[in-house]
Amino acid sequence: MKTILSYIQNATNIAIFTHQSPDGDAMGSSLGMYHYVKSLGKQAQVIVPNAFPDFLAWMPGASDVLVYDAQTSQSDAFIERADLVICTDFNDPKRIGPLGDKMLMLTCPKLMIDHHLHPANFADAMISVPEASSTCELVYEVLSTANCQLSTDIATCLYTGLMTDTGNFSYNSNRPQIYGMIAQLIAAGADKDAIYNAVFNQYSVDRVKLVGYCLYQKMRVFPEHHTALIYLSRKELYRFNFQKGDAEGIVNMPLQSKDIHYSVFMREDKATPDEMAKNGGIKTKIKLSFRSQGNRPVNVFAQEIFAGGGHANAAGGEFYGPLPEAVQRFLDNYTKYFKTE
Repeated sequence: MKTILSYIQNATNIAIFTHQSPDGDAMGSSLGMYHYVKSLGKQAQVIVPNAFPDFLAWMPGASDVLVYDAQTSQSDAFIERADLVICTDFNDPKRIGPLGDKMLMLTCPKLMIDHHLHPANFADAMISVPEASSTCELVYEVLSTANCQLSTDIATCLYTGLMTDTGNFSYNSNRPQIYGMIAQLIAAGADKDAIYNAVFNQYSVDRVKLVGYCLYQKMRVFPEHHTALIYLSRKELYRFNFQKGDAEGIVNMPLQSKDIHYSVFMREDKATPDEMAKNGGIKTKIKLSFRSQGNRPVNVFAQEIFAGGGHANAAGGEFYGPLPEAVQRFLDNYTKYFKTE
């Protein structure tokens, strides 16, 4: 912690990066660090590889974030004068696309704060704790070590990440110290009810209809392995006027059934030009989410079958190719990893 803080104290222009398709923890940890660095009187800029969902746009500081694929020149201008890079909620430059190549060319120090398995060796200093509930938890610990007086903005950002990366504290959140942390964030001004409403109760009518379609018409159940699978093509997403963030949380819904212990969600998307170049020109990317309950890990399956990873009960992966091929790869392999009891 002290090494991380020493780098921050000695820097003037600090670029803060987080992963592609930023979620609540990515935005919460990067913006929480952003507000802390600004409070020290330093120049800071959060730069994300691509756009974040609208339901996170209310977060304090979100309007100041630069989206690299849409604001490349402005982002590059800050990156060129940065004397420190802080990487939050990712542990491999591949997770930030073309921005990762840009980062590796920089000669300034790079810090990593993350809670995912198997970190790549690219940072000058890192905090890597896979047992942590979220990267926001680790940022909180850094700021506590610095004796930072938590502002309402910092507390709001960190609470958002804690809440979203634990499914509103329904998994990976059984350690007592997490709730002491939550108490401190609320005491500093985080309004937990307002944050929940802003994240979970601001979807469009089309999103609500999409959820109904997924559960009624698209959910396949494999009773012997207590597993549910939902997959959506781009054509189906277009039918429901899909917007970034509309698929958030759908993977958790089958787990509301007492007979479902594993849930898998697949969504077809376009590969970016950079992804196409790295995958032989394949134009289609399948985004996968995995969830489970209890002592039933999904992260090993995600890593070994879909080049992903994550936590025991919440993981993700990717597949480059047609959606039916991704589905078949799942069907060919899930019985080796998912328990029958």
